[in-house]
Amino acid sequence: MNKKRNTNRKSKKLKKEIEGISLISSTIVSGQYLDDILAQIVKITADMFNSKICSIMLLDEKKDELVIKATQSLSEEYKNKPPVKVGSSISGLAVKEKKPIYVLDVKTDPKYMYPKIAEKEGLCSMLAVPMIMKNKVIGVLNIYTSEPYEFKDEEIKVIQTIANQAALAIENTRLFEELIVTKETLETKKLVDRAKSLLMKNKSMSEEEAHRFLQKKSMDLRKPIKEVASAVILAFEEI
Repeated sequence: MNKKRNTNRKSKKLKKEIEGISLISSTIVSGQYLDDILAQIVKITADMFNSKICSIMLLDEKKDELVIKATQSLSEEYKNKPPVKVGSSISGLAVKEKKPIYVLDVKTDPKYMYPKIAEKEGLCSMLAVPMIMKNKVIGVLNIYTSEPYEFKDEEIKVIQTIANQAALAIENTRLFEELIVTKETLETKKLVDRAKSLLMKNKSMSEEEAHRFLQKKSMDLRKPIKEVASAVILAFEEI
């Protein structure tokens, strides 16, 4: 009887994990803003593992520190935690060592930097899993429980998959933003080249003079050079 009950429990847990990962995958390709995607990921993950608090911290490479980007926690004190330096605290160590780090009780572990917050929020066990994309760590996924809990290897693997999915969402957003910038740059160049051509033809300017003219107008009017070029094109084409 107990064996059957355990089998049913494992089956339900596995089903919940599969559904959770599937839901996260759907969220990533949903076209939502990154903040909304990450908020959904921490909410779904917290539900999957009955987590007291689940959070995503992203790496600020210039400052070499981790900053909370998303959490389903309503605790203002937790959400406003100071950034964590890479290599310090449990999250920082997970990022530095590129591997999951588990602690049975954050209130008593010397590596955890905020035992008072843990005490106040009723936090106990913690698992910090690095978010890895192309062998590069870009953040960490943290899971806290309210009771002592030993994360099993299978669970850690699932959470690592979720962390990597979150990393993929961030990378996709970065690539999309770069694509927009590239497109904008090409459009600007096309307009500037057209405006220069018209100035050279109608005002007998050299290419360098035409370029300086557009730059000066942009600075004088405090408008993007793209707008200035568009105005020049419009002015000459109306003649």
